[in-house]
Amino acid sequence: MHYNYSIETKSLYIHWPFCPYKCHFCPFVAMASQDHFMHDYYQALIAEIEYFVHQCGRKMPIDTIFIGGGTPSTCPEPLLLDMFGKLRTWFDIVPGAEISIEVNPGTVNQSKLAVWKEVGISRLSVGVQSLNDEVLKKLNRLQSKDDVYQLLPQAKALFDNLSVDLIVGLPGVSNDEWRKTVNEVASWPITHVSVYFLSIHENTPLYFGVKAQKITLPCEDEVVDLYYWTSQTLKNNGFNQYEVSSFARPGYECKHNIVYWERKPYKGFGLGACSFDGARRFQNQKNLSLYLHEIHQQKESIIFSEKLTRKQIYLEKIMLGMRRSTGIALSTLLEGLTQGEQDKLTEEITRLRDNNLIILHNDHIILTVAGLAVENEIVVKLSL
Repeated sequence: MHYNYSIETKSLYIHWPFCPYKCHFCPFVAMASQDHFMHDYYQALIAEIEYFVHQCGRKMPIDTIFIGGGTPSTCPEPLLLDMFGKLRTWFDIVPGAEISIEVNPGTVNQSKLAVWKEVGISRLSVGVQSLNDEVLKKLNRLQSKDDVYQLLPQAKALFDNLSVDLIVGLPGVSNDEWRKTVNEVASWPITHVSVYFLSIHENTPLYFGVKAQKITLPCEDEVVDLYYWTSQTLKNNGFNQYEVSSFARPGYECKHNIVYWERKPYKGFGLGACSFDGARRFQNQKNLSLYLHEIHQQKESIIFSEKLTRKQIYLEKIMLGMRRSTGIALSTLLEGLTQGEQDKLTEEITRLRDNNLIILHNDHIILTVAGLAVENEIVVKLSL
């Protein structure tokens, strides 16, 4: 089963898996202390992209590119220059395209920033997470608040579109400290803030630390209250919430992420990268040695693919639609359902509305502030 090369694909994801360290909470395909594989990996990555272009047989217009990781800010400048030279040869990157790169403070210098600007990167997504050095160190995130303070003015001198990531619920961060951090971040010269709940993923060092009771997590109700407070504080400072975790100044919403939420096609390249062609989902090989071998042999390295069923499509529409501030159209959910399914769904919507977890506005189901914090439970209740 292959990606539908005839589909109009306007968004690309490029994965750079190398990291100077791996955070104890990280579940992603990322590798620390493996930089000696960078050149071989880059060659395979370029071969994969070139194969895709060859299969498409045309120069496709591209609206968004997202370089994620891993730690893409560790990608050597010569490789990045070469990559974008090829991308601009193979694709029609439209004027004003949103090109994002994930950045870890402490991995950037003025030379890298200048190269990023030169190749056309327009948006930096900076992984701040916390301004408490000791908390970050215990989670093996080896950056400091000074790294952040040094990066921001340098980046702002070259880039208008700066986003920062924060994690609410980190062990060791008091409620007062979190509020102080959010108030400080809201005053920075940035255009976007992503606020994520700390997730405990199996087989991560954080998971085992919590399981062994060596790490104590904050009270869940307190974390939810902090999320409510954060949402309102960012709003008061000019950041509009347009998705459960996403806050932007007007006009600076992340276009690439909106592609995901609207279930539009995107093609992912690199180790563990995911793709969606509108009907099928794919994931690349996550083992580096196998990825390198398979790309060399076949020009593709897919370990998972599936054609979505009617039920999966319905569930995705709910999951992705409900995350957004605009919600999801009721007519979209009712479309194609039997009368019995429509009746069941209507009853559940009424219950959720009566409990002040959702509102109905212009035929759209929208999460309330209370509903945002229990979004996963609401999605389950609305599932068939």
